[in-house]
Amino acid sequence: MSAGRATPSRLLLGLALMLVAFNLRPALSTVGPLLATIRDGTGLGAGGAAILTTLPVLCLGMACALAAPLIRRIGPDLAVLAGSTILAAGLTLRGLGGLVPLFAGTALAAIGIGLDNVLLPALVKRDFSGSGGLMTGLYTMTLCLGAAAGAGAAVPVEHALDGGWPSALAIWALPALAAAFLWVPFARRKTSTAAPSAGRLLRSPLAWWVTGFMGLQSSLAYILFGWLPLLLQGRGLSPLDAGLYASLTTLVQAPGALLTAMLAARRPDQRAWIVAIPGFTAAAFLVLAFGADALRIPAACALGFGVGGCFGLGLTLIVLRAADAASAAGLSAMAQGIGYTGACLGPLIFGLAHEATGGWGVPGAMFVGIATSAILIGLAAGRDRKVSVAEPEARGEVARPVASTP
Repeated sequence: MSAGRATPSRLLLGLALMLVAFNLRPALSTVGPLLATIRDGTGLGAGGAAILTTLPVLCLGMACALAAPLIRRIGPDLAVLAGSTILAAGLTLRGLGGLVPLFAGTALAAIGIGLDNVLLPALVKRDFSGSGGLMTGLYTMTLCLGAAAGAGAAVPVEHALDGGWPSALAIWALPALAAAFLWVPFARRKTSTAAPSAGRLLRSPLAWWVTGFMGLQSSLAYILFGWLPLLLQGRGLSPLDAGLYASLTTLVQAPGALLTAMLAARRPDQRAWIVAIPGFTAAAFLVLAFGADALRIPAACALGFGVGGCFGLGLTLIVLRAADAASAAGLSAMAQGIGYTGACLGPLIFGLAHEATGGWGVPGAMFVGIATSAILIGLAAGRDRKVSVAEPEARGEVARPVASTP
């Protein structure tokens, strides 16, 4: 958005963007608290549950590949509307009940989420270039609030509605439709933002480091979405209490994402944050999963802050490492497309490890290993450099000429 745009228009655009972001996680965070009920009602086995928690992450990656041709055809703003509409359709489908609508609706909803996931960093770069760190933090915080609302409300909504778990999953189509409706005025805009294309970024080591960090931190988040409530139930909590703890963890992701994104964007180099936040996340997980009951609440808060901070860092790296809006779109498509495709292995292997061992020790060690890998790869992604889809340099990588936008 140009500097000449009226302030009310910018505020409405920001509000619409926040509402779109709010709907990008309830489709995922509502499944974990209801997983035991779904398994009891459908006969879904542990392997099927692992696939159910993996499927949306895989579809997120696939959607990133679909984003480029869709955006070339209809433009990025109309593509956001398409993503929100597809998300609402998938959520509605899950309300039909049964395994086929559950899996099909989950896949469809994840495709809609994936389309919007790719576009939001590019739109922030294009329309809020003067406050990229703040806007990235705000929409990431809003996204985390949506995830927390889904996790915390899943079981109470299931108890309140006659339709059981299908209705508790489908009711989230309503805010998704509201986001689509509010976005309609902006879907009519004519813009010149290029469709996301990795281009030279595929030859850029820096782009691959950003992609690796994005995938690894995403794996941590989706492990928690899918398995944290069941892990807590294994420690003696009721499904309702486990869902509330998962909601608390997800709720605290919001300030973690906001503060980390804002503060990390103030520095030209993010490597110190990349060491601190994933390390803090791994330590908090160990305390929550295996520590004393008295530490459960502070550990849940610390874990949420850390996971939210990791996500905020991942999105901040996309915005800061990109030279312009087109490069941000390309880097977003690459980091989230390839990153989510790899991240889907996290919840799958975590679930299979639990099924094979009957406990949480081996899966817990795997969680710490993923966090450690994120630190090692993130150290290269946090360097003060930029990538561009337009620059002729052989590796698509240029030195950063100015400090990052605060």
